[in-house]
Amino acid sequence: MLLEIDSVLSALVYLVAGFILFIVGKLVYNLFHPGIKVNDELVEKDNLAFSSSLTGYYIGLILCIGAAIIGPSAENIWIDLMDIGLYGGLGIILLNVAAIFNDVALLRQFKVKKEIIEEQNLGTGIVEAANFIATGLIVQGAIVGEGGNLLTALGIWILGQVLLLVASWVYNLITPYNVHYEIEKGNPGVALGFGGALIAIGNLIRLGVEADWEGWSEHLLTIGFDTVVGLILLPVVRLITDKILLPGQSITDELVNQEKPNIGAGLIEGFAYVGGSVLLSWVL
Repeated sequence: MLLEIDSVLSALVYLVAGFILFIVGKLVYNLFHPGIKVNDELVEKDNLAFSSSLTGYYIGLILCIGAAIIGPSAENIWIDLMDIGLYGGLGIILLNVAAIFNDVALLRQFKVKKEIIEEQNLGTGIVEAANFIATGLIVQGAIVGEGGNLLTALGIWILGQVLLLVASWVYNLITPYNVHYEIEKGNPGVALGFGGALIAIGNLIRLGVEADWEGWSEHLLTIGFDTVVGLILLPVVRLITDKILLPGQSITDELVNQEKPNIGAGLIEGFAYVGGSVLLSWVL
């Protein structure tokens, strides 16, 4: 009975720590986005693009917090809470820096903040949300394994951002249209497909880094293998989406060659990438 009570009390302590980190994550988001009035965008302007982006941030934030909580634990609960604060805080910072990377590298053809806040471009909001989720998955993998430290987590995050950029280049190559042009136009169908690809790659990177730390050479080999598998997966899944999930239809025509883009087709494509990465994570 005493053990059960102790277990419940410990769970409550970790739950409170998680809530505190979530509040800190919200405050840090405001610090990184000083010109954005969150409540105005959500309630007064009904800005769906911003709501999508912020929801992606919150999902990424939960992934980072969860990783800090379920990561390597110490015998002393106070040391455990210190580790949760350190790794959770690092995850929050990296999540927000990822938004800057998204602006200057991933979607460098236009200004993300302008598209989301001024233009209320849903496509841009969806892609930024996907980048937050992919980054959250990468940070989760970097924190969960035994033997790493803050520097290894930082190094894995940097590598993960570079690999997400590579994935965006590959995705643009395998599509017969300019992905960034379509996103700037506000095409949510294309954004959903592209966002699904980013999340899928982020999930496979997570798979490659969440094992116990055995040195950079071992980790780089695993990350490289899983990422290459993911990049090969992109065109294969797109073909499967065309032939099996949308039989008799062209996904390209549905997304870009009609007056109103088929958002459902983009959602199916995005799901196919994420679903494929989940299946691979179970068998690799």
